[in-house]
Amino acid sequence: MAKKQKMSLKLLTKDNYLSMIENACGAKIWANAYCLVNGRKEDILYNGSVSCAYFVSSILKLFNFIKELHLTVKGTEKDLRESGWEKIYVSSKIPRGSVLIWAKKGQHSHIGFYIGKERAISLWSYHNFPVIHHWTYKGKRKIIRAYWNPKIKN
Repeated sequence: MAKKQKMSLKLLTKDNYLSMIENACGAKIWANAYCLVNGRKEDILYNGSVSCAYFVSSILKLFNFIKELHLTVKGTEKDLRESGWEKIYVSSKIPRGSVLIWAKKGQHSHIGFYIGKERAISLWSYHNFPVIHHWTYKGKRKIIRAYWNPKIKN
């Protein structure tokens, strides 16, 4: 009789993290967040027009890379720093999965993920779902900070 072999499994955190970021494109699950505002139910993300921080923080929280979900770039960035993320120099050599923060456009900051080859994924106000785009919006928006967590490894 053949003896059963014991199977050894190890989740590959970095690969799963990068896969989840890239597979998020087109998903509308981050478009809405409902709150009671002065006793009335409101979608405070306006059907995805200001959902970038919710998208980024959701993925980071799922992998326990930050402490909680956030609806603002400011709150997400504060949690990044408090959770061991390190500010890194912005160059085409930054690791895939780094978090990017773009300069304000009007009143709003913007946050997303770097996926390599000068491409990023973020939830644009033009869409209500994450999309792949040039990491500087083809020179139209400056990246002001980038973060990497050295704990992201396989």
